[in-house]
Amino acid sequence: MRTTTSARVLGDVLVRLWGLSSHDRIARQLQRAGGVRLLAPSDPRPTQGSIVLLRGDYVYDDRVVAALVRTPGVLLTASGGGALVAAHVPSNLAARAEDVVGGTAAPGGLPGVRHATPESLVPAYQKELRKLGPAVVRPITPETRRELEDQLFAGAYKGVTDLVTKWVWPRPARWVTRLCVAAGIRPNHVTAVGSLLALVAGALFAVGEYGAGLVIGWLMTFLDTLDGKLARVTVRSSRFGHLLDHGTDILHPPLWYLAWGLGLAGMEPGGRGPALGVTLGVIVAGYVVGRLVEGAFQIWLGGFSIFCWRRIDSYSRLVTARRNPNLLLLTAGAAVGRPDLGLVAVAVWTALSSAVLLVRLGLAVHARVTSGPLRSWLADADNRARASLSVRLFGTSVAER
Repeated sequence: MRTTTSARVLGDVLVRLWGLSSHDRIARQLQRAGGVRLLAPSDPRPTQGSIVLLRGDYVYDDRVVAALVRTPGVLLTASGGGALVAAHVPSNLAARAEDVVGGTAAPGGLPGVRHATPESLVPAYQKELRKLGPAVVRPITPETRRELEDQLFAGAYKGVTDLVTKWVWPRPARWVTRLCVAAGIRPNHVTAVGSLLALVAGALFAVGEYGAGLVIGWLMTFLDTLDGKLARVTVRSSRFGHLLDHGTDILHPPLWYLAWGLGLAGMEPGGRGPALGVTLGVIVAGYVVGRLVEGAFQIWLGGFSIFCWRRIDSYSRLVTARRNPNLLLLTAGAAVGRPDLGLVAVAVWTALSSAVLLVRLGLAVHARVTSGPLRSWLADADNRARASLSVRLFGTSVAER
């Protein structure tokens, strides 16, 4: 028979973080963790299974809530030690655990329950966000509201990514995220607008309106960064939004390059045929090869992004021929009045990047066969080793510094 896990939030605070009350944030985190039934304050304590208890006057890293749900027999302290803030105990210990977590009883009388900290419960390496970051549980107060919001935003940002996303977008994205929360704009709204802008930019490229197309295209790339951050800080996501976001991410770059080529052909009909066809063929083929290499590595070799395997791979991700670096090349070409050379530069850079990825895949296969399972360098890095340039660059995001 399947064991039932219930959950209860003990208390709440008036302070909202990114528009959410603490109770609502925890409820969404529990829903995302899955397999938990959230009890209302008036619901009786369960008599079977186990129960997760969380103080409502603390903010929890998503990873902590998910790990707590998966780990029965735990009494959790806040970051830095001190207050007991959460527990996962058998239902027969629920009453005693509520008193302990609520601070009205000493942490005794809970047999088989061990103490844990956020850092001991959750590893610092975040595979999905490609960075290091210790899990944090902190008290919510009016004085620390802005600091906690900044911390949540920083926690939503990837560590290993391209140079534009890493160094240009974080601060404006934080500001616009605040506007979206205040206006009630949801992540799916942002994703939908971004997808529409991708089509508009492509249409403008196709008719040779490169200046306007680039403005719309860069705005689209900003929204592509924004929707994920908004989803994470508000703990709001949907399967539809996820599919739309990733589908747009995969499909629109090669379509933009083809549209750019159509614009060039329209500017000089018949004068660019064979050379333009080769250029576009190299770009599309290189794009497909790059995506296939990344997928093969993640599915069959590492279980994580190829750009997180070795430090050199993380450095290469800054400039590898993905959309944002390529858009910089197209922008440079259009700025000097040579959009054709911008496209040629994208073709050359795509060919080089794909060749590098193929070499890295071959080395990964060799390492997997000869040395066993692959590990990301981030999984073995120490987040405290700030003297290391690679840890400073990729262990955190700019939003965290």
